[in-house]
Formats: sequence, C-alpha cells, structure tokens
Amino acid sequence: MKITDAKVIVCSPGRNFVTLKVTTEDGLYGLGDATLNGRELAVASYLADHVIPLLIGRDARRVEDTWQYLYKGAYWRRGPVTMTAISAVDTALWDIKGKSLNVPVYQLLGGASRDAVMVYGHASGADIESTLHAVAEYLRLGYKAVRVQSGVPGMATVYGVGRGDFYYEPAEPGRPPECLWSSEAYLNFVPHLFERLRKEFGSAVHLLHDVHHRLTPIEAARLGKSLEPYHLFWLEDPVPAELQESFRLIRQHTTTPLAVGEVFNSVYDCQQLIQEQLIDYIRTTVVHAGGISHLRKIASLAELYHVRTGCHGATDMSPVCIAAALHFDLSVHNFGIQEYMRHSAETERVFSHAYTFSDGMMHPGDAPGLGVDIDEGLAAQYPYRRAYLPVNRRLDGTIHSW
Repeated sequence: MKITDAKVIVCSPGRNFVTLKVTTEDGLYGLGDATLNGRELAVASYLADHVIPLLIGRDARRVEDTWQYLYKGAYWRRGPVTMTAISAVDTALWDIKGKSLNVPVYQLLGGASRDAVMVYGHASGADIESTLHAVAEYLRLGYKAVRVQSGVPGMATVYGVGRGDFYYEPAEPGRPPECLWSSEAYLNFVPHLFERLRKEFGSAVHLLHDVHHRLTPIEAARLGKSLEPYHLFWLEDPVPAELQESFRLIRQHTTTPLAVGEVFNSVYDCQQLIQEQLIDYIRTTVVHAGGISHLRKIASLAELYHVRTGCHGATDMSPVCIAAALHFDLSVHNFGIQEYMRHSAETERVFSHAYTFSDGMMHPGDAPGLGVDIDEGLAAQYPYRRAYLPVNRRLDGTIHSW
C-alpha cells in the first residue's frame, strides 16, 4: 500500500488550521492535523518542503517505521515544528490503516476500554457573577466537568475569559495583543471564586482551573493549598514546566491534583514528572506530541506511576485532532478526562466528523479510520489569516509567561 501523493491544506474557517492529506495507490487517504497555533506556516513548510518528498513510495502500513524514520532520520529531533509535522503523518497513517481494514482506529489500539469519554467544557466571565452564570449553562448542557476562569478585579484582560459563549480563541490577527498581569491580585482572588462555585453548585460537579504557567513554584504551592477545601479535579499548568523538578516544591505543600503538558513535544519532556509522581494528569496532545503512536508510549509510562491522561483540546486542535484524541482516550486504560472546546460553525462545515457529544461524554464513532473528512472546496473559501497569541507583561512592563 504505497503512498502516491500527499498535500498540505491550509485554511481559516473561524481560525487557522493546517491539515495533511496522505493518499495511497489504491485511492485511500488519511488526514492528520498539523496546526501549531501562531506558527502554522512553519509546519506547513516543514511538511511540504521536507517531509512529503520522503513519504512518496513508502508503505502506508508501516506506521511505526515511518515515525522513527522521520524522527531519527532528521537528526534534529523534537521541538514543536518537527513533532507537529510527525504527528500529522502518524495520524494520517492511522486513519488510512483503519479505513483499509474497515474499522475505527480505536479498534486497532486494543479496542474500547470504556463506553465513552468524559470531557470538560470552558466556562468564563468578566466577574464572579457572570462566571457562575456560564457554569450553570454548561451544567444545563449536560457537562459533568467544567474548567472555570474569571476576570480578576483591577485587571482589564485575564487569560481564559472568552469572547464567545462556547469557545475561547485567544489568537488574533495583526501583531500580538499585549496583556497586563498581577500574580498578587490573581492569588488573592481565585480562592474566593471557587468558594462561591462550591456554594452555588455543590460538590458533585468536577471543577478545573488553568493557571497557564504564570506562577513561581512557591506561589503555585500557596494557590494549591488555598484551593484544597474546594477539591478541584485539577490545577493546570501552575508553573512553566521546563524545570520539571520545580513540581517537587508544589507537591510538598498541597494535595490539589496537578496537570501539565499541553506544550510538551515528547515523552522526554514529562519523564521526570511522571516517574517521580510529581503530577496527576499528563496533558500532551496528539497534534504536538508525535501523534497517536507517541501518545500511547507516554500513556504507557504514565500508567506505571498512576498518572492519568487529560489531553489538551483547545479550538486550535482541528476536528481531525479531536477525533484522534477520542480514539486514543477510548482505548487507554489510564484515561482521565478530555478537554473539549466546541468549534465554530464554519469549522464544523469544513470538517465533517463522526464523533458525538451527549450528557457530558463523547464517543469517536464507529466510522472506519478517524471518522473525519475535509471539504477541500469549502476550505479553499477560507484563506489563511496570520494571527498571533497574546504577549503577557507584568504591571511594571516585564515580559511574563502568557
């Protein structure tokens, strides 16, 4: 089953997406998400100029061999651009393999470990009252788990507070917007937010919160300890994770569960965190961490140390990636939860999909392969629009983690 063609499709139906389409000699094709938010064209070029020429003539069934060929053969390993490109190829080959055998991808991964996948939505508001209203709406829709972000008094812009009702898209056209940040104001405010949430909604709903890498280890320890009475499902990305051992200090001071990993590219980025049991959930993604093949290896390592999965699923993950994540989620034993941010109507029209949502749970569907397709003609009507994620500054003007 030789690969005879591959191409990169760049479109912007509500936001930018990069999709790889790989075609075999018998007419089967597979899709892989290759979107790297704010650096989309770097991956498109890496694929078109350096990877696709290497794919032509290869056996599409040799998924693992192709992964190793692209990873080790390039010499320059890892990094978000390289790993996103490899992810796209890997996902597309799994899609082809499922279609060739007329089974959904999760059946190739050992079959289902559960009936459906619990997901969490994003509720946010400019203040506590509007945030409570947003949470109530998600619960009305059947969600069992909700990530909650709120505006902080005295700060005009705060991470996670969306412009729409169902999804948060921070990337904007033009130069990167600059936001101001105060860790002190944030640390004083967040416990009050979750105190109100528990009083309003009780203890049954799973509540999550994302710090977005903005604190120091001791600040994160303080926050985790102050949130213990409200038993969060997890506290996400409390500190930048380049220094993996910094999580030791947080662990010493709080029992609030910790989640990290959406910016990780490989198992090496989370090896120490997992093996020393410094986290509870690993959030690596299909699109940025080497595809389904490499995510399975991360999950296998995590299972040994009682760490569960919680794949990133923001709006820059296309429906191709969401479907791949759901197949992975359904199959692995140590699944925890899946982030699910609903896409825009334009995106849903370009990317038809078999996955479904009901009562706080999702299922990838039983269509062969991933169960996602792309309308190339419609995609062409949405040309690429350069957009950047924001830049964060402290109140004194110092650049800070966004």
